[in-house]
Amino acid sequence: MAGRAEADAELLGRVLLGRVIEPGDEVGGRWVREFGVGEVVRRLRCGRDALPGVSGTRWAGLVARAGRAEPERDLAVARAAGARFVCPGDGEWPRQLDDLGDGRPLGLWVRGRPSLRMWALRSVAVVGARACTEYGTHAAATLASGLAERGWVVVSGGAYGIDGAAHRGALAARGATVAVLACGVDQPYPRGHAALIARIAEQGLVVGELPPGDHPTPTRFILRNRVIAALTRGTVVVEAARRSGSLATARAAQRLGRFTMGVPGPVTSALSAGVHALLREEATLVTDATEVVELVGAMGDLAPARRGPVLPRDLLEPATRTVLAALPGNRAASTDEIALDARTTRDEAIARLYELRALGYVERHGDGWKLTRQAMISVRTGRRPC
Repeated sequence: MAGRAEADAELLGRVLLGRVIEPGDEVGGRWVREFGVGEVVRRLRCGRDALPGVSGTRWAGLVARAGRAEPERDLAVARAAGARFVCPGDGEWPRQLDDLGDGRPLGLWVRGRPSLRMWALRSVAVVGARACTEYGTHAAATLASGLAERGWVVVSGGAYGIDGAAHRGALAARGATVAVLACGVDQPYPRGHAALIARIAEQGLVVGELPPGDHPTPTRFILRNRVIAALTRGTVVVEAARRSGSLATARAAQRLGRFTMGVPGPVTSALSAGVHALLREEATLVTDATEVVELVGAMGDLAPARRGPVLPRDLLEPATRTVLAALPGNRAASTDEIALDARTTRDEAIARLYELRALGYVERHGDGWKLTRQAMISVRTGRRPC
């Protein structure tokens, strides 16, 4: 019973601190680490014995916020919205978030049935520009659906543009997706994605640091990105201008030792300039899900080798290809001329020429040899000569 009471006090304390301390505040995280949740809550509640590292004005503001916090009410509102609060140390807590050090979340609000910890073990972030192009939408949706089909969880921020395309791609493949919001999980943002976020909560998970009812701000969007980076095995950026917030996710992933990847776009597109800059640094270029899985997956999850089409002439023996290449394209040539250009003997050239004639590449033309019309077509189109 004592252990349960302590766990309940820890949970209520962290919910309260979520109302007082902003996401990613390393000073507050250091207080929790050094003094414990209970002591930090006690000092904030009583308003005396200010904690180190903040000015008197800021301490007074934190105390005022603590006085207005109602953790029991927040938990009740969350339960009504189908959400739960997951603390560090819980069985569902993704331990890779601990890599954020003092900047790790005090806890996470989670909507959806699956286990966040289990899903995060095999997850990839797909992020990018809000004002994306049709190319970016297609690339993100295709990439996400390919990852989902291979059993990977697609994590993004629920925003317009690339985020929305990634979520929809995973859902279309009947796969798993997680939306990490910069607001309360009961307040879907943007409003235009209310239906999408509701579907994600039903089929996947909606996650956020901020308590129920809290609204997003530009700073909270940036701080939310560190959670996306830490939660996943790697981050893929699809379309991003040079000042895109999605680049903050990628650079947070780099600092945390996660894989960072980028999907290239047209060099003339300003919406791909940020991705290209990222690729010039330490990111890896990827074009589809198999290349992403090759990086983030287990040993042996290799992408297929990429090569151009195999032409019929590629199947010829090297010596035969050399003789074929020695024939002029616009006239007949004598055996001696062909042998000279192929750097071989006359007898060897004759043997190879008869082989090529049997395959339909050359024909006798008086005392010489000439490429057939079908051979000329096969050179241009890659089709086998008749």
